[in-house]
Amino acid sequence: MTIPTAEATLGPFFPPRYVDEGANDLTRFDGRKAQGEVIEIHGRVVQEDGAPLENLIVEIWQADAQGIYRHPADPRRAQADPGFFGWGRAATDAQGNYRFKTVRPGALPGRQPHVNVMVMFSGLMRILKTTMFFEDGEDPVLQAVPRLRRKLLLGKKEKNGYLFDIRLRGDNETPFFDD
Repeated sequence: MTIPTAEATLGPFFPPRYVDEGANDLTRFDGRKAQGEVIEIHGRVVQEDGAPLENLIVEIWQADAQGIYRHPADPRRAQADPGFFGWGRAATDAQGNYRFKTVRPGALPGRQPHVNVMVMFSGLMRILKTTMFFEDGEDPVLQAVPRLRRKLLLGKKEKNGYLFDIRLRGDNETPFFDD
């Protein structure tokens, strides 16, 4: 087995402590507690052959429980939940697992509730972006994906959260989006 070296592998290279402890908990911000239904989003990130990817960075950003982003582009941002920042980061473990604690987002005008996901890993030529939806429906982004592949963008409801696995290549590759 050949071990990749810096000369043979594309960056970025993430040190093991690249993700601060607690960066995967979106339910508290600036000493305040977020409003809404607290949920967990978790899953595994794997390669085409199902092998897990360790120390891959998963970032999410989403609207608060009322469907408002804390972002300058959202004209309703002044009404955003002061206890919800809307962005988090997690690193995968040796089995490719990641986990976030967040609130179920509200719907934006013309959109279904969803969570935006970004994946970064050593050797990826570009940042990968996808979206996790909570249910199939009339969202324009989800409708842009071929019907048989839409299920790959749906979080699977579990007791207290949602399972959202990400496959980087292969037959069941997660659909990724360009800017």
